[in-house]
Amino acid sequence: MEQAEVIARIPLRTHILTARDDLVSVVRHYTRDLAEPGDVIAISETAVAITQGRAVLSRAVRYGWLARFLSRFPNPEGSLATPQAMQVAINEAGVWRILAGCVAAAVGRLLGRRGYFFLVAGRDLARIDDVAGTMWPFETYIVLGPKDPHKVVHRIKEATGIDALIADVNDARCVDILATTSRVDPQVLVESLRDNPFGNDDQQTPIVILKIRTRGEPD
Repeated sequence: MEQAEVIARIPLRTHILTARDDLVSVVRHYTRDLAEPGDVIAISETAVAITQGRAVLSRAVRYGWLARFLSRFPNPEGSLATPQAMQVAINEAGVWRILAGCVAAAVGRLLGRRGYFFLVAGRDLARIDDVAGTMWPFETYIVLGPKDPHKVVHRIKEATGIDALIADVNDARCVDILATTSRVDPQVLVESLRDNPFGNDDQQTPIVILKIRTRGEPD
C-alpha cells in the first residue's frame, strides 16, 4: 500500500449522462490530457448506475401491498421509506431476503443495534437513492447502486492507464469506496472525498481527478 497524499482535485463537468452512454468512453474522453499516471480517477456511484440503466422513474413503479406495508418501518429519511423504493428493493433482492432482513432488523432493535436489515438483505440495498434529487431528468428517479463496480474500475484502468475508483459520498460527509484499482491508502482517498467534490446536481461534475503525490517525492 502506497504512502501518498492528494495534492489537488479536478472536478470535470460532463454532459448529462444517461443509459445511452458508455461510461468507459465518457471517462476516457473527459480525462484525456488531464489525468496522468499516478493520479486516481474518482467517479460518482450515481453516474455509474445511471449509465448502467439502473435508474427507475418513481411514478412508473407498480408496488404491491408488501412494499406499502414494509415502507412504514424504515427511518422516514432513509432510502426505503416509500412504497416505490421498497418495491425496487424487493425486485432487486427478492421477497425472502427482504423478509429475512426485516426479521434481522427487528432483532437488532431489541438489541439496540442498527444495520441488521442491510447485513442480511444485502448491503447493495443501502445504496438505493429514493428520488435522489440529482440533476434533471433524474430528480424523480430511484437510482440503484452500480453493478460490478470492481469490473468497472478495472475496465477504466485498462482503457486509460490511470487508476480509478467508484465512491458513494453524501453531504453528511459519509464516504464509501465501492471499488478501486489504486494502491494508495484507502483512508487517504476517503478523506480527499469527505467534502463531496462530486456535483450530481447543476454542477454536472460526476468525475474528479485526484492528483496524488507519493510521500518522499519533491514538490
